[in-house]
Amino acid sequence: MRTAFLMMTTAMAATAAAAQDEPFALDPVVLGSALRDDRAILDTPVAASVRESEELEARQANDFEELIGDIPGVTIDGGPRGISQEPNIRGFRDEQIVLRFDGGRLTFNQAHRGRFFIDPDIVERVEVVRGGGSTLFGSGALGGVISVETKDADDLLEPGRDFGARVRGGFATNGDIAQGSVTLFGRSGAVDGLAFFGLRDFGTDLEDGSGDAIRNSQIDVVNGLLKFGFEPSAEQRLELSLSRYDDDGTTPANSTSPSGGDGDVERDARVTTARLSWDYAPVDSDLIDLSVLLYGNDLEITEDRIAPSRADVTRYETLGFEAVNRSRLDLGRPVTLVYGVEAIRDTQEGTRDGADRVQFPDAEATTIGVFTEATIALTDQFDLIPGIRFDSYSRDPDDPTLASADEEFVSPRLGFSYRPNERWQIFGNVARAFRAPSLTELYNDGVHFPGPFPAGPIRPGVNFGGVNVFVPNPDLEPEKSTQVELGTRLEDTSVLRPGDRLSFSVNAYYADVEDFIDQNVRIIDFNTATPGPGGVTVNGSTTSRNVDAQLWGVEAEVDYDADSWFAGAGLSLPRGEDQDGNALGSLPQDRVNLELGFRPGAGWEVGGRATFAFERDDLPENSPPADAYQVLDLFATWAPRSGPLEGAIFRAGVDNVLDEDYQIYPNALSQAGRSFKLSASFTF
Repeated sequence: MRTAFLMMTTAMAATAAAAQDEPFALDPVVLGSALRDDRAILDTPVAASVRESEELEARQANDFEELIGDIPGVTIDGGPRGISQEPNIRGFRDEQIVLRFDGGRLTFNQAHRGRFFIDPDIVERVEVVRGGGSTLFGSGALGGVISVETKDADDLLEPGRDFGARVRGGFATNGDIAQGSVTLFGRSGAVDGLAFFGLRDFGTDLEDGSGDAIRNSQIDVVNGLLKFGFEPSAEQRLELSLSRYDDDGTTPANSTSPSGGDGDVERDARVTTARLSWDYAPVDSDLIDLSVLLYGNDLEITEDRIAPSRADVTRYETLGFEAVNRSRLDLGRPVTLVYGVEAIRDTQEGTRDGADRVQFPDAEATTIGVFTEATIALTDQFDLIPGIRFDSYSRDPDDPTLASADEEFVSPRLGFSYRPNERWQIFGNVARAFRAPSLTELYNDGVHFPGPFPAGPIRPGVNFGGVNVFVPNPDLEPEKSTQVELGTRLEDTSVLRPGDRLSFSVNAYYADVEDFIDQNVRIIDFNTATPGPGGVTVNGSTTSRNVDAQLWGVEAEVDYDADSWFAGAGLSLPRGEDQDGNALGSLPQDRVNLELGFRPGAGWEVGGRATFAFERDDLPENSPPADAYQVLDLFATWAPRSGPLEGAIFRAGVDNVLDEDYQIYPNALSQAGRSFKLSASFTF
């Protein structure tokens, strides 16, 4: 297979060399939603990556690990079942990362139930900012921000057309996954709209690289999205979007683990989101560039355990509001201000067989923040970026025996951007970031899981109760970090031929984290001792606690595009330890990602992606192994430019060509093995 791949790429290189040599142009890469302001990435003083529509679609992704899991510094934890996947940036995980969908925050995270409730087929763009971002985004932005934007009518409309439709179908052999979607879109005067419906149906369980079935990995997904836009003038836009996501199937209660039969659940998840936004930017004003967003998320997950019978219902609602303005000032030197206010209220409740579920207690969380950040052009080449944010949050359980939590936090930041010339940037940051404890970390109670050995005597007078129990800790302190980052990036054109583009970035970071929230699982915890007729009974325990930690590392990214061929590489080297010098279990493996592709003719693109992950041997006690692995994917695209098939796009790919049996640490469940993928889309 390696020989065949080498022969194929050599032949394509020869074909590409004979392709046309006329100059071509590439649009500049811009960050927007992840920084609350549109800014060319070469003027962005943070470590960031952007994935655009065409690259995302070429991946034919069935989940977010396939979509963005190879961005430097980013790992998608949770294993091969898309319903359990959660982000990891530099060893910060889950709620330590702000996740935004079309501007609205998705704050839900609870015990292996996942955070990505959207079909990859409707994703237009993903922006990732790595490093502390609490100055702009408040609680949770210790590791960074992942901002996902869905398609709208203007993304799909062909020039000169007012209405259109897109039909897409696809199939992947591993899991017999059939995928289809229909998108209608159009514009009439000041009004535009989009309607999307997509489904993803599994015919069988996934198989790992050894050919073994990943039992109960058939999780079918249905997703719908409606968007309506109204532009009463060139200065403003109103947009309403509604989406609904459903998944259902049989899975382990902990969907990141193997299915053993007993304890499996019939899962049915329904997530409804609504967004109402208003953008107002008068053409004759440098002081007003306003964005206002009101959003809501409603999540309900029903899990009916098969044996022994048990019915769990998890409900989580978010209501959010934010108003952000951007002002351009001339105070002797150009100054750009980004400032605003944000308010979020989360409520959760859980039931088990109709009664209150202490493992997901009824509670409410409220956060209010105000922020401002300035970009001050001290010279034509040097920008200073100071910023500050104030947050006040409260956590209120619906239980008089548990204490409320109320805290305030200030998140300052000071960054700089130096441009020695128009192609090169040096940047740095010192920032404070924080995360308020989640409701489940504070208040979880009740049984977590059966003990690792049966109930019975430990020694005379002391008995093991046979379970591991949650122990609430309402005294948890918020996580606080001081982060330092230094990096450089280069963007140049016409390097080897007219119009080509080379981009390169490398950055190093260090994060000193106070009160890092660590979940501590103890097999036998004598603090749970309860006197009884047969002596003292003890159980195991799971509780959240505060520890101090340090995380540091290096990331690098390079991309080259010369039209007839393109190449890229990414490097992630994360490190970290707790206050006692012990390794952190959240740290991903060292990783190198490579990509090479060719465009041998008009409308054609072929290539391959390779991932090399290296073994970790500095693992915490009782941690799953972090073995090295190598994964190769191949892809091809044909988009006819004329004739009866004009407007169609045909894609083919082979994921995990070598059928590698591997796990993405810290998950111990193998990823999917080899899969052949085909898809076709038609735009009318």
